[in-house]
Amino acid sequence: MSKGKYYLTTAIAYTSGKPHIGNVYEIVLADAICRYKRLTGYDVYFQTGTDEHGQKIEDRAKQAGITPKEFVDNIAEIVKSQYDCMNVSYDNFVRTTDEYHVLQVQKIFKKLYEQNDIYKSEYEGMYCKECEAFYSESQLVDGKCPECGGNVYPAKEEAYFFKMSNYADRLIKHIEENPHFIQPESRKNEMLNNFLKPGLKDLCVSRSSFKWGVPVDFDENHVVYVWIDALANYITGIGYDVDGNHKDLFKKYWPADVHLIGKDILRFHTIYWPIILMALGVELPKQVFGHPWLLVGDSKMSKSRGNVIYADDLVDLFGVDAVRYIMLHEMPFGNDGTITYELMIERINTDLANILGNLVNRTITMQNKYFDGIVSNSLSLEEIDADLIDLAINTPIKVEKLMSELRVADAISSIFNLAKRCNKYIDETTPWILGKDESKSERLKAVLYNLLESIRIIGILIEPFMPETSKKILDDLNTEQRSYDSVLKFGQLEQGIKVKEKPEILFVRLDAKEIMGKLEKEKVKNEEKIEVKKETSGFNPFATISMDDFNKVQLVVGRVISCEKHEDADNLLVSQIDLGNNEIRQVVSGISSNYTAGQMIGRKVVVVANLRKAFIRGVESQGMLLAGENNGVIEVVTITSLTAGAQIK
Repeated sequence: MSKGKYYLTTAIAYTSGKPHIGNVYEIVLADAICRYKRLTGYDVYFQTGTDEHGQKIEDRAKQAGITPKEFVDNIAEIVKSQYDCMNVSYDNFVRTTDEYHVLQVQKIFKKLYEQNDIYKSEYEGMYCKECEAFYSESQLVDGKCPECGGNVYPAKEEAYFFKMSNYADRLIKHIEENPHFIQPESRKNEMLNNFLKPGLKDLCVSRSSFKWGVPVDFDENHVVYVWIDALANYITGIGYDVDGNHKDLFKKYWPADVHLIGKDILRFHTIYWPIILMALGVELPKQVFGHPWLLVGDSKMSKSRGNVIYADDLVDLFGVDAVRYIMLHEMPFGNDGTITYELMIERINTDLANILGNLVNRTITMQNKYFDGIVSNSLSLEEIDADLIDLAINTPIKVEKLMSELRVADAISSIFNLAKRCNKYIDETTPWILGKDESKSERLKAVLYNLLESIRIIGILIEPFMPETSKKILDDLNTEQRSYDSVLKFGQLEQGIKVKEKPEILFVRLDAKEIMGKLEKEKVKNEEKIEVKKETSGFNPFATISMDDFNKVQLVVGRVISCEKHEDADNLLVSQIDLGNNEIRQVVSGISSNYTAGQMIGRKVVVVANLRKAFIRGVESQGMLLAGENNGVIEVVTITSLTAGAQIK
């Protein structure tokens, strides 16, 4: 019997390129939550997808020499492949170029306009080119863009605006009366105190500077902006219709139980989106959960930092369930999680191969050795058994509570605590000693049964997090008792069944030096491929120069104090760089294909300081940044320890 419906959505991925594991983490987290809900008896609908409109996509498609639709078609397949390789069980993959979505977005925009929630005017305020977004003065952080940290400048543009202020008081009341609407709690306070209570400005909801978007059907000069286009997928994807002719999925599953999103886009989902729904007369989602970031070392992943890791590469290296475990286990509730290759190897060896894998293997091996694999329970119990049995009974209860709070990492730890207790129980009961004494046969049966039953419970509970491993464990036990209800009472493993004669090795211990060496060789191999490509494409080394010639070049460390896109060239960034001794240089660089303006701010770079001044597309450049390029990827040379003004010799 179903416990009821459960509708979970993730943010939809922007189709600008291949998503890295920091992006894919959200989808795996959502998958674990949805799998758990299915396991425990809910009727689940899990939706994810892609956000496919905007100026960036229009520009990149132009650079690639294809249409925007061809461009997003290609990227959407890449996004799906990254999700699929992680064994993600989504029910619907929505795309904002889907015909039904486009139609409903146009109808939503028109409805809001006709009921005077949207009006046409001119925007005069602060604009961030990198984010393609307008911000009010109160939204800026230290005078910079609150999203990317880049420069903003006054702009004036004809646009349609949503009267956000009309619904602000109603939204504040909803948030305060529904304490679980925004989670974690700290995120709720941030939205109320930093954005809602200071006062909302009307929101720009159309653009006229590019064409790749959902056309406003009553004004050919405008396209619907992301705040309505992308956010509406949560209802259009399940069949919402503005005219009330909703599809069955919408009638069944809305309101969403959880919008699972990254903490960086919480404002859009807890302020803009609820207000749009209020204006449409649609019930609000039950909860918006802003999860933290998955970092590599101490940094957020980005191509410019050279620390991007992709899911399919990790799966090829470690296997899908190992990668799922690492992603989910290393993300503490409410705080950013950190992974490195060294940490992954350690977790696989310690948690997966030793604690879990070794437990399953040696228990089934002992069952085969002492009882030809036939399971039986003599109920010859002793006081020492109680602790293990109590923990096995209480673990599903604890996991259920933690999962209800979306504390996924803590839920996994609870399951592995049971595995650790099983290993300790083996040491306490010494079945290898019991096996040497025929008079202890009945006691040995009970000990092994307690272990096998605990392993069965573990096997069922880890299914949402490591589905392939769960199946392997239960297949090794040869049990038909695989339902969630069966873990709520200890002793459901069938007697008389025969465990697998040769249990499958769940996880093989990894040699850290071998793996790191393999990664280094792969890196070198890729670099060699690039060099070969250069050679075969007519690349020739530079002519040699004398030391005197080299000494003429003055290389100085500088710190980027501000940066913005060139007004007349999309591929150029204009940086203000502090060279020390109160000297500020303006440098124009062709690096925007790999760096945003916000990513450059604060970076310490190497400047060719004695280069003759030049005007690049009408803007003076007083030097040059030291950078390299390989196969279209540009990387700016970055300094960590030296201070601004230091000479590079």
